[in-house]
This record gives sequence, C-alpha cells and structure tokens, in this order.
Amino acid sequence: MQWLESFNTRIDSRFNPSDRKRKLIMPVTMILSILILTVLAKYELINNYFQTIIVTICINIIMSASLNIVNGYMGEFSCGHGGFMATGAYISSVVSLVLFKDGNSITGSALLPEGLALFGFPICILIGGLGAMLVSLIVAIPSFKTRDDYLAIITVAANFIVTTAINNIPLVGGSRGLMGMKGVMNGMADVIEVPWILIWAIVFAVLAVVSIHFLMNSTLGKGISAVKYDEISAEIMSVNTNSMKLIAFTFSSFLAGVAGGLFAHLLGFINPSSFGIMKSTESLVMVYLGGMGSLSGSVLSAIVFTILLELLRPAQILKWVIIPLILILIMEFHPEGIMGSKELTHVFPWLKKFFPLNKNEVRETKKAEGGAA
Repeated sequence: MQWLESFNTRIDSRFNPSDRKRKLIMPVTMILSILILTVLAKYELINNYFQTIIVTICINIIMSASLNIVNGYMGEFSCGHGGFMATGAYISSVVSLVLFKDGNSITGSALLPEGLALFGFPICILIGGLGAMLVSLIVAIPSFKTRDDYLAIITVAANFIVTTAINNIPLVGGSRGLMGMKGVMNGMADVIEVPWILIWAIVFAVLAVVSIHFLMNSTLGKGISAVKYDEISAEIMSVNTNSMKLIAFTFSSFLAGVAGGLFAHLLGFINPSSFGIMKSTESLVMVYLGGMGSLSGSVLSAIVFTILLELLRPAQILKWVIIPLILILIMEFHPEGIMGSKELTHVFPWLKKFFPLNKNEVRETKKAEGGAA
C-alpha cells in the first residue's frame, strides 16, 4: 500500500522527539485527556450515559488486554476470567464500604471519614486486584502440567467455584448481591465535584495497557512468548516455563481484579450472577476479535465490542445469543481477528515515538550507531 508508506514516511520525518520528550508524551497526553473529559463532564457536555460508556470501554480494555496475556502472548486457553473479576469486585467493594461508607451492610459504620475515599479509592481497587491474584495462584499452581483444553476446563471450574462461594456468603449479600458503592463515589464527589469513576477508569486502563506493553517487550515478556511457540524448546534454552506461566497468569488475574473493582463502583451494585460464564465469554470475544497477541487489537476490540453491546441493548436476552455467535463466526471465518498478531506500531511505525525506548531498543540503537561509526 504505497499511500500508507508515503504517509508514514512524511510523519516519521517531521516527528522526531528526543528520548527525554518520549518519556513525557504519554503522561502529558493522559493528563490532558483526563482534564478535557473532566471539564466536558462537569459542564454536562458529556452526559452520564456517555460517561458510563467511556468507563465501560476502559473496563473492557483492561479485561481484554489482561486475558490476552494468557490466551494471546502465552498461547494457553483460559476462559474463567469472570471469576477473577468477581473476586476483585467483591474484595474492593467490601474494603471501600468498611472504610468509607456509613450504614454499610457489613460493619454498619465506616472506619474512616467518607472524604478520605478520595485518596483511599485507588488503594481499594489495587487490594481487589491483589485478592484476585491470590485466588489465581490456587488455579495456576496445579495447572502447570496442563495445557489447552485442560486449562480451559480448570479455569471454567474456578469461575463456577468463585461465583458459587460468593453466592453462599451472607456477609456480602449472597445471592441478593452487595450494594452501597455509589455512596463511596458520592463521598469523593462531595470533596471535589468531578466524575471520579471516569478519571480512575481512564488512569487504570492506561496504566494496564502501558504495563502490558513494557512487560511483553522486556526479557521477561520474551520468556512468556517462548512458552507459546515451543514450551519444550524454551525449557531446553533454560527458560523457567513454570515461572513464566505463574507470572503471566497472576498478573492477568490482578488486572481482571482491578477491572472488577471499577465495575462494582461504576454500577454501585454487584451480584454473583454478573460474573458468570457469560462475563468470561465477553472477554474471550474481545480477545479473539482484536487478535491473539495484539495489545492494540485488544484496545480496538474493547471499543468496538462495547459500542456493539450498546447497540444490541434493545435486543435484551437475544444479545446473549448474538455474543457467543460472534465468537463462533470469528473463529470460523477470521481467526486472526482485527489486528492478527500485529500492533498499530507495525502499521504506523511513527507511533513508536510516543513510547520511551526499552532496554532492548536502546541496545539495538547503540549497536546501529557503533556500526555506522
């Protein structure tokens, strides 16, 4: 495609930031984006409906990108991500309610003033992620000797175990569900009246994508990818495949727990049925729609899938027939997804200049400069 090559060449020649500027591009872009969206939301140029869609897109980006670590980059087949999302949702909700919500159904009165939720909210979300990571260890360790279909069965079983366990814990509402998280968000808004859930959803989504980008482009990430191509050869080349599986699976589950915490505080009410096999299926659809092993594909598919769900909302129960059907059609007619295994930086190489050089790229640059000299 000659026009694309010409376009990339023009942009590449005109945009050549120093390494110092590269380190500032992403943080400055994220801060400006948050400020713009906050101003638009505060002055009601973006109503609550569109704010909810943006937050949902951010949550789906985290879910899709996190599952892609296991199913895409590592080449395993996990389909119980909804269970880890449920763990993060309930743990972060319980912590935030106990700490910041008066009249909660667990302790009755809050341990701290509601206003402190402004600083404690991200900690609650991270605690939920850590809880999901600990639960994933129970699944990861015995599954080291399994692959493909067997791992899928184990993760589905884990999803059912988690939701059934929560369903039988009266302290968190059991089958009735848990509510009150909106009160925590309102307590934050009472201090500074801005859409906090929107701000934190964008922050966590950006951090998740950037952390996965740097993980998979690091030496550790190459070890994770080696498991996908040939596990036996990787072991012969002194790659500790069990450690790689453990790191990938637990980090993926941590991010799913973070997404669950944001989801709970967005809705203000959660129920075990919200995290059943259909929630895991949604994550699978996004991963395969975007492309296995493509972080850009995960982001794009999360955006497309969320908008598609909103368009299908009038169909009500029929959308749960359409979503699995989408997965079947993708696997049958376009198994590589939107991006395949490519990134946007492969299509538009100049986009690499928005990211600081990682260690491997620094070494390659120095070698090139040395060779040129």
